[in-house]
Amino acid sequence: MTDVPTREDLSANLLLDPVVIDDPYPLYRRLVEDAPVWHVPGTDIVLVSSFDAVAEATIRIDDFSSNIRGLLYRNDDGLPEVLPFGIGDGTDSLATADPPSHTAHRGTVFPELVARRMAALRPDIEKLADEHIGHALRHSSPEFMHEVANAIPIRVVSELIGFRDEDPEQLLEAAFDSTAMLSATSSLDEITARMERSATVMIWIADQLQHAIDDGRDGLLGTIGAAVNNGDLDFNSGLVIMHTLLSAGGESTTGLLGNAVHMLARRPELQDRLRAEPALLTPFIEEALRLESPFRYHLRHTYRTTELRGVTIPAGATVLLMWGAANRDPAAYDRADDVVLDRTAPRHHLAFGRGIHLCVGAPLARLEAEIVLGTLLERTAQFALDPERPAVRVPSLMVRRFETLPLVATACAARG
Repeated sequence: MTDVPTREDLSANLLLDPVVIDDPYPLYRRLVEDAPVWHVPGTDIVLVSSFDAVAEATIRIDDFSSNIRGLLYRNDDGLPEVLPFGIGDGTDSLATADPPSHTAHRGTVFPELVARRMAALRPDIEKLADEHIGHALRHSSPEFMHEVANAIPIRVVSELIGFRDEDPEQLLEAAFDSTAMLSATSSLDEITARMERSATVMIWIADQLQHAIDDGRDGLLGTIGAAVNNGDLDFNSGLVIMHTLLSAGGESTTGLLGNAVHMLARRPELQDRLRAEPALLTPFIEEALRLESPFRYHLRHTYRTTELRGVTIPAGATVLLMWGAANRDPAAYDRADDVVLDRTAPRHHLAFGRGIHLCVGAPLARLEAEIVLGTLLERTAQFALDPERPAVRVPSLMVRRFETLPLVATACAARG
């Protein structure tokens, strides 16, 4: 085995540089080409960036555990550092669990999520898209994130789970707080504040789960409650699963919608093509996922020293599987930085992960994107970025999402 490669021009301060956070792709390309397995100097953080290396790590579950054992944060010097994460009951659930726990958790959630609930949600998603896009287009300068991309997914995932008497704004804040704790750009004080807010929402979710256990409930909450009653799942694991689904379901679809609309707003000819050939919306959504992956990375932990692509990774390392870099690897994709609507395998990307942790909500995210983007294209003659109000991205190493996305839009005359 060899030492982890480091290059003089690849330094730790690059990772959280605001310019790189806003546009990470030049750095990603350098990592893929020069250091596809890169130990960030002075840290216990390892980035895995090439498609083949990331894909290999996802199937080596004994070497690269999905357990979260540290949170990344920005230290006082502006550099990435790891805050060790304690182990507690239910912490390692679903997305952060390894087999055999992961197998049991996924078996509880997956049939309900895919087989029944998703199909039933289509009419509700169509209604939400029509209402929110219609409201946004009442004026010529809509703010897409607030009015559409933030509003719809959190309501859909809340209905999927089966929450009652929920406050969508509070749930959205909780979803964003969860991913912000892994953003690597937050200070310790900011992470602590988000943890405190998350604790309040977890108490509310625990109450919802307890009612499902006591009285039954529709949706995933009812499924989880029944699993707890049957002894197939403990209460804390069920609680973490609910919170994980809320966070991932809200974040991933919100990011996908904003990124896709931003891409279309900059390419009027692509808009026109999708309006003329609606069937191309499906491969476009896959290209949007590949080019602007809503989650840039997910964490893995090494309990033992291992090797990846000839590189030594020490025990106790925090490993970032860089979906966003792998999805633009020129060794895996022809014209890797371009929208290509006729790829032979359009879903051959890592935006939803790979292996046993392939996102259980991927079909729902695709369905929401199909409905929302289709409705937007149908109800507009054209839309573009607002030249007076620049779009602003969330400053995160983990997620690729817009904070604000102001547009100028011309509604179709027939719909108003």
